[in-house]
Amino acid sequence: MGLGSEICKSMFHPTEIVSMLKLKYGGYIPKTMKSRRMPLAKMEGRDFCYAMLNRVSRSFALVIQQLPWELRDPICIFYLVLRGLDTIEDDMKIDMKTKTPLLLDFHNIIEEDGWNMAGIGDTADYVLLMEHFQKVISEYKRLKKPYRDAIKLITMKMGKGMCDFAEKMGVDTLEEWDLYCHYVAGLVGHGLSALFSASGLEKDSLARELDISNIMGLFLQKTNIIRDYLEDLEEGRIFWPKAVWSKYSKHLSQFADRPFDKRSLACLNELVTNALGHIPDCLKYMRMIEDPMNFRFCAIPQVMAIATLAAVYNNPKVFQGVVKIRKGMSCRIILETKDFNSVREAFRYQLGVIKSGIPIDDPSSRLTLERVNTALRLLGPSRTKGICNNVYFNAALGAGAVISSAYLYNCSA
Repeated sequence: MGLGSEICKSMFHPTEIVSMLKLKYGGYIPKTMKSRRMPLAKMEGRDFCYAMLNRVSRSFALVIQQLPWELRDPICIFYLVLRGLDTIEDDMKIDMKTKTPLLLDFHNIIEEDGWNMAGIGDTADYVLLMEHFQKVISEYKRLKKPYRDAIKLITMKMGKGMCDFAEKMGVDTLEEWDLYCHYVAGLVGHGLSALFSASGLEKDSLARELDISNIMGLFLQKTNIIRDYLEDLEEGRIFWPKAVWSKYSKHLSQFADRPFDKRSLACLNELVTNALGHIPDCLKYMRMIEDPMNFRFCAIPQVMAIATLAAVYNNPKVFQGVVKIRKGMSCRIILETKDFNSVREAFRYQLGVIKSGIPIDDPSSRLTLERVNTALRLLGPSRTKGICNNVYFNAALGAGAVISSAYLYNCSA
């Protein structure tokens, strides 16, 4: 979707328009992440890794720029290694006899010079990543040993976890849901905490905060799973826990047939409420981060997650497509998430959106309200105008309207 369409979506949110234009034209994206004339396959070293990161996850490629220079390469490589592991796990063309040894041994494979694998991946970008994986390995081996050790350990644990769930048709209990999210996202939280501590920019004790590091990942993963209901269903993947959805329907697919049914929305709201229970530990973790750039890196995805939960809560569109926050809001979050005060205001605003939309007759309404109020109490009183309300609305209204109108006029001319 083009910038013009996104500007239209944010027409009544002019600060979002300004944020989109700043990110696109204001020099926030470094040259290593801009498109180049050289084909990606011909790039080498760091250039290949950062260009590939931009291909497989543009949002993460932007967020990683918030990190101190010391951590950008280790975390970029960490992400690409896990993306390689995930590409193998997701490819249904590989039979389990071949897949299982690859997953279990991938932490050793990343130390083999020249290793790559052709024809693996469900998109052209993932195929390209795996065909040139030796370039990722080369950069991995350039990292300091503490970084390599942390990446290798998490890769080993995640590979084992993927094998445990590889042949399961779905997630049954809430405990299994937590365990699955731990393997695919909580372990990433463990790895990031280890990398932060190894850099010397955070206390050594942060690497031992395994529980709340795990929760940071669970909050993000559960948000994605809730949002991606229809997309996963169409691809034959079931990540909503049966213990919840079976209370409201005989088949998970029935929610898509009756998106406005109270039972469909009740199931959705119960899962959102489950995710809201992780907010206290997420806030605790973010308060422990001392380096301002590390804080931004951790906080931006969390703010996007709470905004997404507010967007999907009690929203029948979840069963009709993928509900996403506006690109303009994402850009604004990236630019304006600077410290805990900005996080406080963003969370307070989105929790207020959820609170105001709780249906009285929803089975989870009491627990939802309790968890929202608990989070608001932990955040404390509002101190400044924040990211998601219109703090600079009057100043930006005229500028946003003029800029967007001029842009759209030029596009149509």
